Parts: sequence; structure tokens; C-alpha cells
Amino acid sequence: MRIATAAYNMTPLRDFNEYRNKLTDWVSRADADLLVFPEYGAMELATISGQAGDLEASLRAVSDLIPMADALHSDLATQFKVHILAASAPVFAGGARPVNRARFFAPSGAATYQDKQIVTPFERDTWNVVPGDPLTVFDTAIGRLAVLICYDAEFPMLARALIEAGAEVLLVPSCTDTPKGYNRVRIGAMARALEGQCAIVHSPTVGPCDWSLAVDENHGAAAIYAPPDGTFPNDGVVAQGKMNRPGWTHASIDVEALAQLRDLGAVRSFAHWSEQTLRLSPVRQVRLS
Repeated sequence: MRIATAAYNMTPLRDFNEYRNKLTDWVSRADADLLVFPEYGAMELATISGQAGDLEASLRAVSDLIPMADALHSDLATQFKVHILAASAPVFAGGARPVNRARFFAPSGAATYQDKQIVTPFERDTWNVVPGDPLTVFDTAIGRLAVLICYDAEFPMLARALIEAGAEVLLVPSCTDTPKGYNRVRIGAMARALEGQCAIVHSPTVGPCDWSLAVDENHGAAAIYAPPDGTFPNDGVVAQGKMNRPGWTHASIDVEALAQLRDLGAVRSFAHWSEQTLRLSPVRQVRLS
């Protein structure tokens, strides 16, 4: 599986045609089977209507343009014969408040999506973005994929549910406004690779966006992680881009090699996962004076 993961810089857009040209340029230069874009990278669409500076209006402005953006992604996936995880967006999906939704497109033009499960304090307290539909595994021609949007990657049980459902590669789009936030997601993603003996693809937004109150600062580096075992790198970093530098980061992942780790690796964290519950109760308490 040849992967391209984006460190994506959002930019002000005059109209949707400018967005079309920008996205087409990114996809045409990816040179991969799977392309991963970050969380909330679609917020640049709010600049088309001039609503990016208003928190509530920006949610609705982006959501209104998602049908057009989805049609564009579907066309590009078909044209370039690639699988694309589109940059996530706030989507009003029939409820009073929006979900944070990452849409996925196959070369056939078929599409599905993954909603964020656990929203951050900013999303819930300031933006009033709500959790969406359940976790999903995408069974594709290149492997079984799943998505943990940013904060979701910091919760082990979400990843475990996807891995037990057959996911081989987890995609982690993120949008973090500080290096600390980026590192929380990065460390969580690497831990999920270790625990689940799977590959993780991390795609962040990067660069300043002073035109937005929601995504004004963005920090991160695109990367692909794997368990530090077998034929994979000693530190588990298969590939990593430069911090805050826009562009694609590439790597190839052998899903068969991942499967072999679960049976023959130096450790068997996937197989031994259930042993944790056997050791949890009772918890001893010892007082030392």
C-alpha cells in the first residue's frame, strides 16, 4: 500500500473554482494509492462566502459547500485511480448541531464517512460540535482501513474496537493549534500502533490562518507509524515530514508484514490484550509508613 499523507496548509479562496484547482494540484502530485488529508482542512471553504471570521457562520458555510466538495473528491478519486480521505468538515447531518465528518472516496467513485467520536473541549463548549455516527471499517481493494479523527486517537478502546473489527491501517487526521496538541495526537497515534500492531497514518493541518477564529494556528508534521518490531523501523517511524512544512509525506506499508507481527513478533500485544482485564481486579492497596 503506497501512502501519501498531507501536512496541509489552508488558504483563503476567492471561489470554489480556486479550491478545485488547489485540490486537483495536491492530488495530481500525490503519487500513491491512498491519500490522507487532515481534520478540519475544509474550513478554508468558509472564506468563499466571507464567513471564516464568525465561528457559527463558518460552520454552516462549510457544511453548505460539502456536497460540491464531495463531488470534486469523487471525481478526483476516479480520475487518478486513488483512495482519498478528504479533509474533515463540520456537517449538519440532520441534527441541530454539526458533526465533525471525514469522508472517504474510492477509485470507483463510491464514498463513505467517519464521524468524530469524542469531541474536544473547544468543539463541545465553544463550537457546540457533537459526536456523530459510530466507528466504521472501510473494506477496500488496498486493505481494511479505519479513521480516528484527532482526539479519538488518544483513546485506546476506540482503536481496539476498530482493530478487532479487522482494521489494518488507521488514518488519523488532526488539527492542533499548539505543538503540545500535535504531540498529544502523535504520541497517541504511536501508542495505538504499538498496542494494535497496526499502521497509523497521521495528517495534520499546518501554518497560520489569521482569517479564521476556529483554525487560526496549526502545528504538526505528517507521518506514518508502525510497531517498532520485525521489519519496521526501530523507533516505529516509517516516514515523517518536516514540522509545519506543507506537502506530502510518503511510505509503503506491507499489511502482510503487520499480520505476521501479531503471530511471530517479539511481543504479541494484539493477542495479549485481553490479559489486561484478568489483572485489573482486585487492585491491591498497600500502605507504607
